[in-house]
Amino acid sequence: MASEVPVLRSPEAALEAARAYAAEIAPGAAERDRAGTVPRDELTALDATGLLGITVPAQDGGPGLGPPVLADVVRTIAAADPAIAQTPQAHWMFVDVLAVWDTPDQRRRLFGDVLAGARIGNALAERGGLHAQDLRTRLLPGPVLEGRKYYCTGALTSRWIAVSALDEADRLRLAFVPRDAPGVTVGEDWDVMGQRATVSGTTTFEQVAVDPELVLDYQHAFAVPQQLGARAQLVHAAIEAGIARGALDDAASYLRERARPSSEAVRAGAGAAIEDPHVLHGYGRLSARVAAAEALLAQAAATLAEIGLVPADEQAAARGSLAVAAAKAFAGEVAVEVSSDLFRLCGTSATASRHDLDRHWRNARTHSVHDPMDWKHHHIAAYELGGVLPPNHGQL
Repeated sequence: MASEVPVLRSPEAALEAARAYAAEIAPGAAERDRAGTVPRDELTALDATGLLGITVPAQDGGPGLGPPVLADVVRTIAAADPAIAQTPQAHWMFVDVLAVWDTPDQRRRLFGDVLAGARIGNALAERGGLHAQDLRTRLLPGPVLEGRKYYCTGALTSRWIAVSALDEADRLRLAFVPRDAPGVTVGEDWDVMGQRATVSGTTTFEQVAVDPELVLDYQHAFAVPQQLGARAQLVHAAIEAGIARGALDDAASYLRERARPSSEAVRAGAGAAIEDPHVLHGYGRLSARVAAAEALLAQAAATLAEIGLVPADEQAAARGSLAVAAAKAFAGEVAVEVSSDLFRLCGTSATASRHDLDRHWRNARTHSVHDPMDWKHHHIAAYELGGVLPPNHGQL
């Protein structure tokens, strides 16, 4: 498999691959949304593009491309199908985790697989506790995993699953286990209104044997200044910006090709929907806001690239985290706004189920509540007005 998967060593090569892949999957986005089934063929195609390995460090055989390229790649794919763009979100986060905290032997083993097209799924969050990170999953002596996870985006079709668990001393660990390991069961019980093709359902671990060489001290990773959280949030911000762009592009196509002017617009002299002055004003306003979301995303990515994966101190970590927080919060607002307002611009006929334009709003609304935007605004203000660092050593 390694000889079949390219290593995309330049930003240009990565973006070209992302555009080609996005063009390939875009025509089937509406049908995948309606079906809500696992997009196995599309994910197999993604694994073969080389995009999974773009952030693998150069010292480990990868191209070592940074946050600006990753943000553009994710945004490009998300404009075509944000559910597929979200599927490897945790994969790129774990590549960062491995780059900072893994041993040379672990890096050689896992990065070799990643560069050969292996995707890492996640098993981090749980249901039933006080919050999603109130964990009951245990890494018992052996070591073996016992537990049940939810929101396991990408796990169903991945090669590896990264699992968070508490050890005997209640210390947070991260274990990498093969997707097909005995005792691992990944369900298809993801039943939500949007981002349906992520299939982020339940994964169960029953006496799953773990290679002790593939266990990390995950608690320490977040006990020091770092950019892991910020870089993970950058991908989420890129997904939101992609949703906004995809909705705007579909609105433009509908207005040009299908929409009729209202009777009021005709009386005012419009011969087509795109001649209606209110449609022009509304579309222009949304277009400016999408462009602003993309610019804020690019600015946040550039800030992370400047700081580096290991920030010098808490102030540097906070600067990166807050830049991404602003981009994520704004892009989420814009994605929901554009995907809703497109119906106001395009008219009643655009609500017909055959067009499936409502998938943009369902995707935006579902993804935008991944984490609370109000707290992002809170931390931005607390830092700018009072110098209060964000929690978790500068990470949101």
